[in-house]
Amino acid sequence: MTLAISNRRKRKDLIMRALLGLGTLVALVPLVLVLWYVARRGLSAWSWHFFSTDPTGSFLGDPGGVKSAILGTIEIVALASAIAVPIGVGVAVWLVEYGRNSAFAQAVRFFVDVLTGVPSILFSLFIYIVLIVGTGTTFAGYKGSFALSLLMLPVVIRSAEVILLLVPAGLRESALALGAPRWKVIVSIVLPTALPGMVTGVLLAVARAAGETAPLLFTAASTKATTFNLGEFMNSLPVQIYSDVTSPTTSVVNRAWGAALTLVMLILALNLLARLIARRSRLA
Repeated sequence: MTLAISNRRKRKDLIMRALLGLGTLVALVPLVLVLWYVARRGLSAWSWHFFSTDPTGSFLGDPGGVKSAILGTIEIVALASAIAVPIGVGVAVWLVEYGRNSAFAQAVRFFVDVLTGVPSILFSLFIYIVLIVGTGTTFAGYKGSFALSLLMLPVVIRSAEVILLLVPAGLRESALALGAPRWKVIVSIVLPTALPGMVTGVLLAVARAAGETAPLLFTAASTKATTFNLGEFMNSLPVQIYSDVTSPTTSVVNRAWGAALTLVMLILALNLLARLIARRSRLA
């Protein structure tokens, strides 16, 4: 009887393992196909000229490259991260360490969850109305950063909160029992312990922001020339892809595929950097 039960459990285990493996393959198939197709189309457009020149706006001759779009994306997303990450981590720390189960904390969590599902175009319209129509000024790169920071903020808050909740309570209690003030416990123990997971959450937010088009169309617009002034019109990879992919010219469409692959590689590089930081944090 015991042997029969054991064999039945083994069969169930094998069946469930097979189903889980099949589900994993089904989930990976569209991802692999998308990456393969983007790589196949994008690699043909890559060259030194592609990365070192700005778009020319020509549909008959040389269309140029995506230098201004790459630099613009890095600048806009970097400023958006500088805005969203400190605020998001600060809110998460308050929710976990101070607010925890208070009524106000529950309300904050509710609104953060609502913001997570808000379409990106609504954030862009909000920034457009407040910073462009409301002030009577024109498009600018920093306004695109504000729009992207609103997109990043709920992702950073929720991911950081989850990671901070995973920090063992014993670490906090031990430090507090030794007489350390709460702020020092948070800065010296809680945040370093949660750093690897928080970096991953931040990069999820960065990846989402880097691929958004609508917020930049309404706030930063586009320009062909490279600029480091966030107070001017600024190009970006998502906007460049959006404008190129609808072109009737083959060379311009090919540039869109090359820009798409470039965006994927930038996000991949960020993830590899995050893995390296997380590994060094664990070793330290």
